[in-house]
This record gives sequence, structure tokens and C-alpha cells, in this order.
Amino acid sequence: MPARPVILQIIPALGTGGAERTVIDVAEAIVAGGGVALVASEGGRLEAELMAVGGEPVRFPAAAKNPLTMLANVRRLQRLIATRGVGLIHARSRAPAWSALLAARRASVPLVTTYHGIYNQKSRLKGWYNSVMARGDLMIANSHYTAGIVKARHGIADDRLRVIPRGVDLKRFSPAAVTAERRAALRELWGVSGEARLVVLAARLTRWKGQHTVIGAASRLLAKPEFADVTFILAGDDQGRAGYRDELAARIAALGLGGRVLMPGHCADMPAAFALASLALVPSIEPEAFGRTSIEAQAMGCPVIVSDLGALPETIALPPGAGASGPFAQWTFPAGDEEALAAHIETALGLGGDRLAAMAEAGRLRVASLFSKTALQLKTLKIYDDLLDSTLAPDFAANSSQNEDSVSSLDRISV
Repeated sequence: MPARPVILQIIPALGTGGAERTVIDVAEAIVAGGGVALVASEGGRLEAELMAVGGEPVRFPAAAKNPLTMLANVRRLQRLIATRGVGLIHARSRAPAWSALLAARRASVPLVTTYHGIYNQKSRLKGWYNSVMARGDLMIANSHYTAGIVKARHGIADDRLRVIPRGVDLKRFSPAAVTAERRAALRELWGVSGEARLVVLAARLTRWKGQHTVIGAASRLLAKPEFADVTFILAGDDQGRAGYRDELAARIAALGLGGRVLMPGHCADMPAAFALASLALVPSIEPEAFGRTSIEAQAMGCPVIVSDLGALPETIALPPGAGASGPFAQWTFPAGDEEALAAHIETALGLGGDRLAAMAEAGRLRVASLFSKTALQLKTLKIYDDLLDSTLAPDFAANSSQNEDSVSSLDRISV
């Protein structure tokens, strides 16, 4: 083992998304802990951020599902392991995980996998394909919901499974860090006045993210005089789904919501978006494996309403010791139920200042305790250390300037 552990993460591409953001966070921690962070992918928007934190991109056909290409990828990975002294591979998607599994076994290096999503499993063949994520030396699930799915599907033993939720950078997602100029710039970009109250859904434009449900809920509210100053923002790329975007635009027009429900595309400044928002929505109509925007909004002190599927309720569960009237008690709704969502939005936007302040404080404390980026980094490095007999996590804790949450908070994190 080299003096500086070399960790190779592999993911199809470095575009936007929770899995991709986690790759950058972990690469940052590896470097701060004294290791070398390689990331094999087909590239993408986050490649520059990877290099900025000291990680090294390796262009690699990681998204390939062609069996011949996947076999060729095994040889490519074996060469990379040999030339760079890779000590551990961390695979974050199924197709590259198959290549990584074979390469790791041939090179006798540990393989870690992370189950980032709830994969379709309607046939035995698909179940076998998905099972690669449970074949490594150790598997990470990004929520307790995901862990339950994995155990039920693949029978993975508890000693080979860890739950590490995705993390928020509490320095970046801090109300104090977002300047008035950034807020004003985003309002101008979105074309909304300084008086408008904003209800924000931040998600790529795909049907299961629930944009239709939000449009239906908005149609029940925006005709009321008390909502005359409210604008709904559906922020996200269509990622090639022009037909779905056109469908949403047509429904907005048919309901007479033009100018009141906006689709401004990708938002590059999510802290500013949640700083502007009076309310954030995560209305997914299929189970989420986690729900990153829910914790990002809470970190910014923004109230959140989520659907009742998958891991989303975990992100807003009542804090320990809170009663039925605790600050998160009423913020889930039955997925796809436009009327129920509208009722919750109406309640949320009608809350007084004291109640909103209590929600903001409780949400930020919960994120700091359970969902911080530092916690994710330390927990992941601890796994690497256990498999490599290295000291990445202690060195990261000593060297990292990210002290927004104490390392001792790890004692409060369920794993």
C-alpha cells in the first residue's frame, strides 16, 4: 500500500445530481485526509469542481452497458489500478460496478458500492443485474429506506451494510452566506418581483418528480386573493425531455397560470433559491432513495413539504423528544394528491413568524446533526480506513477547515 492511499471512485458521468455531488464531497475528504482521489467517468459539469478540491478526473466509458465495452473496461481498470497504485474502488452505479467488481477481484483490492437509487427490479434478469451493488466487500445505502430495500432484495448481511445519508455543506447552505446581491440576481433571472413570495420545487423535469402535482395544487390556490403575491418556481433542466416540458407548459397555460408558475431551467445557485423561497416542495410520485433538496432547504431555514414515499419522511422526521405538534409534524402529504398538497401549502404560507422561526431553527439543527457533509465524509473515510488499514478519517478531521459541525456530532448519527 502506498504512503498515500489511492481511492478510485467510478460513476457514469459528473453531471448534476445527488450521487455526483457525493463523489465530489468524498474526493475532497480523501485529499484532505492525505489520499489521492481518482474519479473515473465520462466527464460532465462537475469535473471542474472535482479538480478544484484536488481530485483527478479520469475519462472512462463508465456509462457503457454494452457487454463487450464492459469487459474492455475491466482491462482498462486493471491497468489503472496497476499504474496508479489504486488501493480501493468505490462504484456508484451498476454498469461500471460490474467492471469494477471483476477488476477488483483480479487485482485483489477492496470494492465498496453505494446504492444511490431504488432500481427497477421487475424480472429475475434485472434482479441479477442490480445485485452487483451488493457483491462488494461493503455496501453503503443512502437512507434507512434504501437499506431496507437492499436487504429484502439481496439478503445482504448487516455487517456488510452501512447507512450514510447524503450531506449538505453547511458553509455553502447557510442563510448568512447568501448576500442580498445574490438574492436580487436570482430574482432578476427568474423575472419575479421583490415582493413575490416564492414556492420552489428544485428538480430535473421528469414526471416522477411531481411537477404535475404542484401545478394542480397551484391552480387551487392562486385564484384566492391571499395568494396574489405567490409565484411557483419549477427549477430544473428537462435533460432532453422536451416533450414533458411542453406538456407542463401546456397545462400551465390551460389553467391560466402563466406568469404565476414558472419553469426557469437549471438553477446554479441553490442556496440563494432556498434563501428566497417561502416554502420548498419535494412532491415525488415515486419513492426517493433519499431527497437531497429537502435537507438543503432545511439547512437554509426554509420550510419543506414532502410526499410520503420512500426516504423523504426520514429527512423531516420529528426530532428526538418532539411531540405530535413538533415543528415537522405536518409536512408530509399523500403522493400525487393535489388537494392535500394545496392544503399544506395554504397552511404553511399562513404560519406566523414565531412558528416559522421555530421550524427554521429545528430544521437547521437536524441537518447539522444528521445530514452534514462533514458527517458523510468522515463516515465514508472510516469505511476506507477499515478496509485499507489507513488513517484518512483522523487526518481529514485534523486537516479539514470544515468545522461547522463538531466531529463529536457523529455520535448522534445513526449508521
